Amino acid sequence: MVDREILTYGLFGEGIRELAQQVADSDFTPDILLGIARGGLVPAGALAYALDCKNLFTISVEFYTGVDARLDVPVMLPPFLDARDLDAAKVLVVDDVADTGKTLELVHQFCAGHVAEVRTAVLYEKPRSIIKGDFTWRYTDRWINFPWSTEPPVTPRSDVRDA
Repeated sequence: MVDREILTYGLFGEGIRELAQQVADSDFTPDILLGIARGGLVPAGALAYALDCKNLFTISVEFYTGVDARLDVPVMLPPFLDARDLDAAKVLVVDDVADTGKTLELVHQFCAGHVAEVRTAVLYEKPRSIIKGDFTWRYTDRWINFPWSTEPPVTPRSDVRDA
């Protein structure tokens, strides 16, 4: 069995509050939270509530294709965010994990030249990440089981389709 970091919904709630406190205690007050879909959507939504930030944007990036399996480089997916919507804003980019850091790097580069300031917040950061989160809840080198992505997708029950 692979040694894994297990994040429960209860721990997630604690982690988000601690991450939000890091942001609140800093000199950075974001105008916009930018959640990286899909893994960063749940943390971004929770952080938006914890920080009382009503401007929540999303950007879709595909990198992982399975457990520890990924594309060569992360790829932005449509619909594409218009970077002009970020002009002059202080943006907090949110993701679930900085594993290689390549996804965060791509989004950071996307924001460059548009935003007044960009910082990153992640629940987890791995030692090999090329991007170090400005705000990080935990550090690990293990695979992480997130409560929103551990279970298989829900499919129709056969007894419902046959009724």
